[in-house]
Amino acid sequence: MMDVTTIMQTLKSLGNEQTKKTHIQHGAPADTTYGVKVGDLKTIVKQIKKNHELAIELYDTGNSDAMYLAGLIGDEKKMTKADFNRWAKNATWNMHSEYTIPFIAAESPLGWQIALDWINSKVEKIATAGWNTLSLVISYLPDEQLDKKQIESLLKRIQKEIHGAENRIQYTMNGFVISVGTYIPSLNEKAKKTALAIGKIKVEMGETACKIPFAIDYIEKIEKKGMVGNKRKSTRC
Repeated sequence: MMDVTTIMQTLKSLGNEQTKKTHIQHGAPADTTYGVKVGDLKTIVKQIKKNHELAIELYDTGNSDAMYLAGLIGDEKKMTKADFNRWAKNATWNMHSEYTIPFIAAESPLGWQIALDWINSKVEKIATAGWNTLSLVISYLPDEQLDKKQIESLLKRIQKEIHGAENRIQYTMNGFVISVGTYIPSLNEKAKKTALAIGKIKVEMGETACKIPFAIDYIEKIEKKGMVGNKRKSTRC
């Protein structure tokens, strides 16, 4: 049975300098990052499976790699609202706020409502966690379990607010529009209209080669592949 001490030692040994450099360029704190490749983290996940207590301990270490691993092994059914809020508050960079936390929150019965609360936060990283959680819920849950009217309302909100929003919030709002157009056939046209109304957004991505997808182009590419409505089996990757 792996405990936190053993896992931290393993993570340190798996640290990769190039991966660490890439993570730092994307915003990771240099002093708490080993730079473990996601593939290596998934090898650890296979050994641990889901483990709520261990996930909580790993996230609380403050180590970037351990925090990401926590989101992969966390038990969505055992995470409380307080757990999710603490994780969102303590995220150290966008890999946590926009991926680690949404990965597990989107599979939780609490996820949708918590995400609706988060998107109203004045703290950028919490708001982005909210938008990405909503996007992942849409990509994962069957359409009949989604509140379509509420989603339409969120599209209208994005059209109105996106260009005045903070940097990463614009990025995740754009991702929400893409998610709606990609995963909900009945809202595909409305998502495309929203995408056209928004146009291309400009988000500062720091010292990276990352580009912001033009939502309408992305949705139409999925349409051409005949993949609109194809849901994900898991939100974690």
